[in-house]
Amino acid sequence: MAKKNYTKDEIRQISQDENVQFLRLMFTDISGVIKNVEVPVDQLDKVLDNKVMFDGSSIDGFVRIEESDMYLYPDLNTWMIFPWGSEHGKVARLICRVYNTDGTPFDGDPRNNLIRVLDEMRTAGYTDFNIGPEPEFFLFKLDANGEPTLQLNDKGSYFDFAPVDLGENCRRDIVLELENMGFEVEASHHEVAPGQHEIDFKYADALEAADDIQTFKLVVKTVARKHGLHATFMPKPLDGINGSGMHMNMSLFHDKGNAFYDEKGDMRLSTEAYYFLAGLLNHARGLTAIANPTVNSYKRLVPGFEAPVYVAWSGKNRSPLVRVPAARGLSTRLELRSVDPTANPYLAIAAMLEAGLDGIRNKVEPRPAVDRNIYRMDEDELKANHITDLPSTLHNALKDLQEDEVLRNALGSHLYQSFMESKRLEWASYRQVVSQWERDQYLELY
Repeated sequence: MAKKNYTKDEIRQISQDENVQFLRLMFTDISGVIKNVEVPVDQLDKVLDNKVMFDGSSIDGFVRIEESDMYLYPDLNTWMIFPWGSEHGKVARLICRVYNTDGTPFDGDPRNNLIRVLDEMRTAGYTDFNIGPEPEFFLFKLDANGEPTLQLNDKGSYFDFAPVDLGENCRRDIVLELENMGFEVEASHHEVAPGQHEIDFKYADALEAADDIQTFKLVVKTVARKHGLHATFMPKPLDGINGSGMHMNMSLFHDKGNAFYDEKGDMRLSTEAYYFLAGLLNHARGLTAIANPTVNSYKRLVPGFEAPVYVAWSGKNRSPLVRVPAARGLSTRLELRSVDPTANPYLAIAAMLEAGLDGIRNKVEPRPAVDRNIYRMDEDELKANHITDLPSTLHNALKDLQEDEVLRNALGSHLYQSFMESKRLEWASYRQVVSQWERDQYLELY
């Protein structure tokens, strides 16, 4: 999304000219859920002077009640007026960093953590880490009370159009709203499963891309509700059909340009690209806990539904975990296909970057590319090609993350401890629930 470097005076003037009446100060908790403090526009000076406080003990993964006071420092470059407005005037937003009362960045703020990892990247000699996300979502009908149902609003499939794709009008309005907010939408289409959609927007630097993902989710849900629909980024809301992913295209830059590109290299990839690729593969299992952070995420990561299951890479087919798209030059990139849209984008991008940089630091050579359909390989073929699988449950992924020092460092001590505690509680809660599948299988049989 095109960004402008706003000054405090410009924001004051725009607020007056555009009749802005409310300000939403947005930030993200450890689970990737958007939080916000809304204040009337007469508090704008207080906002711009970093003097708005909130109770951090009420936010998942932040702090204990005895250390609850925290400050919101708005990033002025994220200033945006929401296009939908209200009868009471327009609403603008600023995405904020969370600070302690002593004026230091709060370690438990996912956005602060990504900024920290990006600073380490620059110290290592790189200038930018670009991310191009491909988020998918489902549209379900709302009932008479405005509650989500499990009724899909269409029977469409990949690239279908109206009348089969009844979500087309909703998707078109989402695109229009995104463009009104400055997004450059590159593609919009129906996905494989009924009721499933994908909207791709232009890549951006890592921090901006994470902000864009959060804004995108908010817009999708808001516009869908206007159409009497509920948009969900849940990876696998229905069994028997494809789940929703969020493929992440990434490229690393230095002063000379795209660090992944080398005209004379094998596949026209640089040595650094292969090292970075190897880092992603070597840390894939622990990375899965961060990129696929819910119990439901692992219902998507199963064979037969196009989601990656095996740790491998290729430049020619779409079954491995990492794909190298054909574009070269400045567009040279790696695509991690396992990520789903429940991932906290700030944490996931920080972990991906740290995994790749670890490969570069240690000059790790990746295993050979696998250019066959891995889903059709038997166990002997998988073993012969040194192909391992991703964790099959959140529980297993957390165990892999616990053993991965590089990824623990990518999160930092506070976020790592909070993340593990939150996800272990989630897994423990899931284990206590008896599903209908279990009753169908065992109630009469035993």
